[in-house]
Order: sequence, then C-alpha cells, then structure tokens
Amino acid sequence: MGVPKFYRWLSERYPKINQIITDLMLMPEFDNLYLDMNGIIHACSHPNDDALHAAITERDMMLAIFAYVDRIITQLAKPRRLIFMAVDGVAPRAKL
Repeated sequence: MGVPKFYRWLSERYPKINQIITDLMLMPEFDNLYLDMNGIIHACSHPNDDALHAAITERDMMLAIFAYVDRIITQLAKPRRLIFMAVDGVAPRAKL
C-alpha cells in the first residue's frame, strides 16, 4: 500500500532523485536492485494506446514485462550482487 505522501515528501526534500535516465548517462555502480513489480506489471498490461489495450494478449503482456525488466537490469542499473523483485496482492479497493 505504501506510505501516504512519502514520495512527495522525498522528492521535495531531494529533488535530484527525479531525473530522466538516458542510455548515454554515466550510471553509478549498484550492488543491489529492488524492483516494485506492481508498477511494471501495470504499465505493461495497460498500454497507453486504447486500441492496443483491447488487442493485447497475455503472451504479449508477459513479453513486455520481461523486456522491461531485462532493460533495467542489463542496460541501466547493472546490479552486482542482488536483484529483488517484489510482487504483492491486488490493491485494497480492487477487492471491494
């Protein structure tokens, strides 16, 4: 569920954490990478294009998730020790 308003507080206090990352940027080395998979799964299962959303198959969704995670791990972060992917249940309001 997350901590209410935590991201806003964090980004206002440390504005440099919000940067667009490009392939040309020099990235620091990371030992560990922690991914919240809910945002990745949602982005890959609900594309922005409405026409494509109706036609997306489960296979296409899974391939999109794999490609997204693969790009983060192999091209952007390149963690040296640990990759932790957290997937939790559905949002509380979706259960109602």
